Parts: sequence; C-alpha cells; structure tokens
Amino acid sequence: MSHNTFGHLFRVTTWGESHGPAIGCVVDGAPPGLKLTAEYIQQFLDKRRPGTSRFVTQRQEEDKVRILSGVFEDDRTGGPVTTGTPISLMIENTDQRSKDYGEIRDSYRPGHADYAYDQKYGVRDYRGGGRSSARETATRVAAGAVARLALGAGVIIRGAVVQIGPHAINRDNWDWAQTEQNPFWCPDAGTVAKWEDFLDARRKAGSSCGAIVEVVAEGVPAGWGAPIYGKLDGDIAAAMMSINAVKGVEIGAGFASAALSGEENADEMRRSGNSVAFLSNNNGGVLGGISTGQPVVARIAVKPTSSILTPRKTVNAQGEDTDIRTKGRHDPCVGIRAVPVAEAMLACVLADHLMRHRGQVGA
Repeated sequence: MSHNTFGHLFRVTTWGESHGPAIGCVVDGAPPGLKLTAEYIQQFLDKRRPGTSRFVTQRQEEDKVRILSGVFEDDRTGGPVTTGTPISLMIENTDQRSKDYGEIRDSYRPGHADYAYDQKYGVRDYRGGGRSSARETATRVAAGAVARLALGAGVIIRGAVVQIGPHAINRDNWDWAQTEQNPFWCPDAGTVAKWEDFLDARRKAGSSCGAIVEVVAEGVPAGWGAPIYGKLDGDIAAAMMSINAVKGVEIGAGFASAALSGEENADEMRRSGNSVAFLSNNNGGVLGGISTGQPVVARIAVKPTSSILTPRKTVNAQGEDTDIRTKGRHDPCVGIRAVPVAEAMLACVLADHLMRHRGQVGA
C-alpha cells in the first residue's frame, strides 16, 4: 500500500491498523533542538482519546505515546531535544474487540471504505476497518504536536465544533475558553444543552449524525505558500480531506462567498502603523495561495458515522444481496473527536510551509 506519507520538508508517515498491536508515525524533517517529551505530545492525544464522554466511542484506549527515536538528552541539552533525525512515535492498541466484527468479515458496511478497499487490494482487515479506521488519526495528532513545536509559540492553532446535525452555534456568542468546558469543543455555551439532547436521542436510537468543525491558526506571517502548485490553501484542503469521514472543506467564507457581491467579499485594506490591516477575512488568511498574515481559517464537514445499529441493505463478497447491522463501540458523531485531528493536520501543513518558505527565501 502506497501513499502513507504527506508533506514535503516536514514529512509524516503513519503506520498500523485499528486492531493491530500498535499504531505509530515517523516524523522526518523536524528541526534539531526542539524540546520534545512524551508528556508534551500526550496532552494533545488526550483531547482525541476515546471513552471520555457518553457522546464518543466507549473504546477504552489510554493512547500512551512512546518516543522511539529522534531525541537525545544529556547535560548540554537540559532535557530531551530533537536531533534532526527521524522521530518515531508509537501508540499501543490495548482495547480491541475484534469479535465485534466477525459478522461483517464477508459483508460490506454501507458508507465505509470496505467495498472500495476490497476492490483495490483484494484483501482487507475487516476488524474495525484496519488501515482505513479513524484509529489511525491518533498518530496524526502525535505528529501535529511535533509540528506545533516547529512552528513555535507565536502560531496558535485552535479548533471548535460549530454545527452538529442541523444545529449550528450562535457565532455572536463565540468564546474560545468554552471549548475546554464541554465535551463537544463548542465555543457557544448556549448551544451545549441542545447538542446534548440531540446526540442522546441519536445515540439511544442507534443512529448517528454529522458535524462541521472550524480550525483557526493565528500568528501565521504573510508570505507562506506559493501561487500555483504549492498553494497554502490547496495543501490545507488536501490535508483536511485526508481525515476520515471528511466530505467537504472550505477556506474562509468558502461556499458562502458564492452568494456575496464583489464588494462584500473583497477583504479591504488600510495602513496600520508599519503594517497593513484587513477590514475582513473572507479569504481565510490566504490570497493567491499565499498567507496574508491574517488568521488562517478552515472548516470541514464530517459525515455521520457509518457504523449504526439500524439494519442497512448491502452486498457480500460473493456478490449476494444481504442486510447488515454494525455492532461494536462507535461515535454517534465522529466530528467531535475530529477537532484535535484537524488542528494537527493544519499544524503539519503550516510547519511544512514554514520550512519550504525558509528554503526558498531564506527567512
């Protein structure tokens, strides 16, 4: 299987399957001298970890990360620092229930990658989806922690869920602090109770729903990206679309810009001291594929979890019609745990573009 690596100068390769002994990643291109510890990475993995509330899968994984290579500690460094060599990270799988998937080994789950996967490779790991499982995204979160160190403290990356099912937040009530106070990463305190009731009903019915996640990077300077085939927003879109269950990406105003006039959509500018101030940010911090110095804003649409208890029509590996009901422990809304994954992917793209920018212009 090819295409397990993304990035150019900051490169990440992920490995492992949902029900294998472990999953992990190799981060190549991280600068030397970054103070990297397992404890630092763990804080981001804990945000994605399953079993943290009744609104996510009850699979109990600690997601404890081990650093296998790429760091060194002695009296001169004052702590473990990156050496500039490949950083290998591993997370053991400890709570697999492969027996939950025995009934679907020869049947394709609608909405999952089962059929397409089998058509391509002729063999598939039916236990939780194997390589195509969202379990793989834990390794991206670990890589994203390294990317954040490479970017430095000046770049702040945060994500939030802004819609679950048909229920969107009131953006006038946006408060980043609220995202740490509820299980949904919701920035609007007034929407939390509505989401609780909605998701409880979906969960009790054995069904699921989709969500929209917004991720923002502040502190990105102007100049990162390239105008044609290395567009910053193009790479962000590709990275976001690589996340499991993501079916749509927009940058800035995105699809809403189609309803705007040229006057409304234009991000007008004024001189502000020694810099330029934008009067709006409809373009999400990127113009012509290059960052403008404004916050970089992306939104992703996450489809409903395909593993549901309601019987669905499908076919089996022998080409026969059948019905299927997916057992096991699943997220009623996978978009909730997509927040730290989207943050990580944005961090990796930005770290890669930082290094590409330095390589081209030397600053």
